[in-house]
Amino acid sequence: MEQYIIKGGNPLVGEVEIGGAKNAALAILAAAIMTDETVLIDNLPDVNDINVLLDAIRGIGASVHRIDRHSVRINGRSITNFNIEYECIKKIRASYYLLGAMLGKYRKAEVALPGGCNIGSRPIDQHLKGFRALGADVDIEHGKIIAEADRLTGKHIYFDVVSVGATINVMMAASMADGLTIMENVAKEPHVVDVANFLNSMGANIRGAGTDVIKIRGVKKLHRTEYSVIPDQIEAGTFMFAAAATKGDVTVMNVIPKHLEATIAKLVEIGCEVEEFDDAVRVVSKGRLKSTHVKTLPYPGFPTDLQPQIGVTLALGSGTSIITESIFENRFKYLDELARMGSRASVEGHSATIEGVSRLTGARISAPDLRAGAALCIAGLAADGITIVDDIVYIQRGYERFEEKLKSLGAVMERISSEKEIRKFRLKVS
Repeated sequence: MEQYIIKGGNPLVGEVEIGGAKNAALAILAAAIMTDETVLIDNLPDVNDINVLLDAIRGIGASVHRIDRHSVRINGRSITNFNIEYECIKKIRASYYLLGAMLGKYRKAEVALPGGCNIGSRPIDQHLKGFRALGADVDIEHGKIIAEADRLTGKHIYFDVVSVGATINVMMAASMADGLTIMENVAKEPHVVDVANFLNSMGANIRGAGTDVIKIRGVKKLHRTEYSVIPDQIEAGTFMFAAAATKGDVTVMNVIPKHLEATIAKLVEIGCEVEEFDDAVRVVSKGRLKSTHVKTLPYPGFPTDLQPQIGVTLALGSGTSIITESIFENRFKYLDELARMGSRASVEGHSATIEGVSRLTGARISAPDLRAGAALCIAGLAADGITIVDDIVYIQRGYERFEEKLKSLGAVMERISSEKEIRKFRLKVS
């Protein structure tokens, strides 16, 4: 099992290039099978989740040609299998996007119930509500979601809760339904807009993505396109908080600053200097950071996927900070690991109270999920001494070349897989 070993204490300094948004790319790859013509997608992140989904798409008969690490050609004309098996897809949550894509194009789909990080309950009831509203019969049998329809007909759908996954999934199916679909109380995240833009580039008629109401006029067929995925705001935010926690000076390149407004606001609030450019953001951290209150909310609020990163940063600030997690109930598991490093925090219900400490010390810790794993690496980079992070397979699901990018900023860390390599690293840095 691979691990990261980190010697903390070095400020991160320099520039880092941000890759394509994983969450946008996963939905866009699923949507690419909705045409019988060839689709070219670039600025893909080369991470495990993307590779698993491409294998699943290839497994149902689509033509998948990986041009390079960040570009792929997909043609869905040869799809004959509408059953996405459990073993193929159990590791990632985004498997459910193949439901909306296949239901829209073929009027039938069978997809194993999705896996992914154990960060809390993520029900799919709003997905199923939307599919049923469009006229599909949907059942869950033998661990699979089975959806089928003679025809899909546009409807007025009001989602009970804001759900990124349901918004994208139902939007895909509705893009090839008969008539007009109006979706209200939808998610506004940048990757929702990106998927809508991708579908529109294939000939769909979707308006209002990024607002509370999305209107979709169904079309009979979609066509070829070439499309570039938006930059990953969560990867960008992770490096921005890494700069803050390590007292560094980091410029994240290839970003859309508008997507980072909530992150930038909190960094400024806790005492960082932030400079925005057209496609870059610079974060400078000097001296002791201040405390703040954070509440995770759907976009444009503070993203739940950056909650562990700001939590680690606030653990090194002065005073008492309070984080309220309103999206997922199991998102504070990283605090138990952080306590091994000397942090002081308590969790009650959906809120964590963090008492800032002057320093953290290196320890052996374990990544409980994707974003928490990245956050614990930040803790290791800021701590005194050596930190070993276990279960980094979670981190590799969503961050491309994570340790390489950190090392380019001055981090002292290695990816290792044996006690011998741990001893070798300790000797090298002692």
